[in-house]
Amino acid sequence: MNFNGINSRSLLPGQSDPQSETENNWAGPNFTKKDELSKVTWQIPSGAENVASEVEDYNCNNTPSIAFPILFAIPIVVIRTTQHNTMAGPNPIPKWLFLSLTLILSLSVSVGARHFVLVLSQEDYKDDPPADPDSAAEWDEFGDGDSHKSEDDLDPGSWRPIFEPPAGDPQPLPESDAAYHSAVHKLMSGDPDLIQDGAAEIGALAETGHPASQSVLGFLWGMGLLRERSKGKAFLYHHFAAEGGNMQSKMALAYSYTRQDMFDKGVNLYGELAEVAVNSFLISKESPVIEAVRLHNGAEENKEALRKSKGEEDEDFQILEYQAQKGNAAAMYKVGLFYYFGLRGLRRDHSKALWWFLKAVDKGEPRSMELLGEIYARGAGVERNYTKAFEWLTLASRHHLYSAYNGMGYLYVKGYGVDQKNYTKAKEYFEKAADNDEVGGHYNLGVMYLKGIGVNRDVKLACKFFVFAANHGQPKAFYQLAKIFHTGLGFKKNIPLATALYKLVAERGPWSSLSRWALESYLKGDVGKAFMLYSRMAEMGYEVAQSNAAWILDKYGERSMCMGESGFCTDAERHQRAHSLWWQASEQGYCQGL
Repeated sequence: MNFNGINSRSLLPGQSDPQSETENNWAGPNFTKKDELSKVTWQIPSGAENVASEVEDYNCNNTPSIAFPILFAIPIVVIRTTQHNTMAGPNPIPKWLFLSLTLILSLSVSVGARHFVLVLSQEDYKDDPPADPDSAAEWDEFGDGDSHKSEDDLDPGSWRPIFEPPAGDPQPLPESDAAYHSAVHKLMSGDPDLIQDGAAEIGALAETGHPASQSVLGFLWGMGLLRERSKGKAFLYHHFAAEGGNMQSKMALAYSYTRQDMFDKGVNLYGELAEVAVNSFLISKESPVIEAVRLHNGAEENKEALRKSKGEEDEDFQILEYQAQKGNAAAMYKVGLFYYFGLRGLRRDHSKALWWFLKAVDKGEPRSMELLGEIYARGAGVERNYTKAFEWLTLASRHHLYSAYNGMGYLYVKGYGVDQKNYTKAKEYFEKAADNDEVGGHYNLGVMYLKGIGVNRDVKLACKFFVFAANHGQPKAFYQLAKIFHTGLGFKKNIPLATALYKLVAERGPWSSLSRWALESYLKGDVGKAFMLYSRMAEMGYEVAQSNAAWILDKYGERSMCMGESGFCTDAERHQRAHSLWWQASEQGYCQGL
């Protein structure tokens, strides 16, 4: 039995690729799937049938259903080993290493999962260490990096000021940024005249070298909005925008390269984007992300998922908030959590989150102590104060919240809020977390051994910790495994697999907020705005957004406010665009659209 490592552009019997018929080959030659993927396809070895039989090569007709009620599901890595001799000693060398990566292709409610399996023999390990021990400096995930930057800084040109304007008097913007926000407002207005004005203003700003405007202009060319569709011009403007630091254009380029199996180009972009995403995560435990809700269940609207995404108008949330107001400490913590992360359709509000966490602490709720430590470490809604952060994390750890030890260990690695750096103390805290089944402890120990921070460098032991953490859904561990396969550190290089893993992490970056704004627009009945936002995400490679945008076109027709080359989309333009979106979603595993 063969198992493919990447679900690439394979055609179903009797189908032709609409992209090849309607788009010019703008990004270079197409590599054949067979040539590229032969690197990540193996035969199941003799003696491993008992393991291989547990994994099926799923297709559209037998895709299992998995329920994720609230949070984004990171793919799962399952590691199984078969040893030469179980009596060979305490640390026998595994003969075979099986990585079963379950790609979650849809979120929030019933979703499909597509498995692919890598079978790695001992030959795939690399025993030779890097020639220069300091060559792994870039792997130091305890570095400052972008961890102190705001999400607006991490995602320059973000539409957050448009969809989540800050409270109070807005800060004055540079003239070009103010003009850019005004133009985007017009594009989202649903008024054909304003959309035309906004598109013209974006074009004028792009010609001045404004990266965010160049990114939007690339999006407009790619959609064919009030212009003849041109993937070549879309690529050109996204390239200019990416050179100027625009992350959303980097996502669009990385996805486009990957679709054409140009993994050598896509892997570097996705790696950069994944690093930004990782630097926006919490220091003590895994960060929840915005639920990417699929609007539809087949041809019908997904009413149950939408009901749970109405924020403060959701009846379940109103009951929870009522319980919190009546003094229920657990409810106080949950309400604070929802506001802190912007879950279940709520707008993020760090002030409300802080208020509820403090109320919960007064009632003796220890989980709020850990989040208060995170809030002060990140300066989320308060002035950053590492001393207070360490105090809150210490209090949380005394209540057996072992993930708090990760935050404490991080502060000792950095020397923040403590007397001085202390790697021995940091390792002790990470080990305490790991010994109590806290996956962040395994991840952080992996970083220490990978870099040699306070320990002798041991790449294979680091990989062991990362694999354990990835087994339990730790996104940072997927990032480290991606880098391992990207650089060939500990294992032989596997660029297609590294690209796929980087993409999974990159999609958790700050730019994923587009999903929340699209859902909010849809729930308010602004289907046209939702379509534009989902289309923007679709270009960036988000499968759920691709299927949502396609479904809106099919379901709402003219109400979708689809704009074509000369105004509102003709029926032919709308159907062609929907088919292209369904096709892109199907390439990533979604099966119901085509």
